[in-house]
Amino acid sequence: MAKFLLILLIFWLFTRYVLPILLRFVVGTLVKKQAQKFGQQFGQEPFAEAPRPRPTQSAPGEVHVDFVPPQPKAKDKPQEFKGGEYVDFEEVK
Repeated sequence: MAKFLLILLIFWLFTRYVLPILLRFVVGTLVKKQAQKFGQQFGQEPFAEAPRPRPTQSAPGEVHVDFVPPQPKAKDKPQEFKGGEYVDFEEVK
């Protein structure tokens, strides 16, 4: 009985403390390998920082807008909703 409990304790300690570290290492290496394959396939470096756009030099207080959405034409405007029919409410008991 003591031998069984000792084996059970060792198994519990292994699964509680050692196995998560091993799994984290194995899964991490697999993810890195897959990311490298993906990067090679599409010509990108995995885990590299994305290039940041350089801020343009502007005077203090000046506003810089990167994108201005196109304005809708007058004929493309949806007509305003003027309301619907009035429906009398009756409470049903």
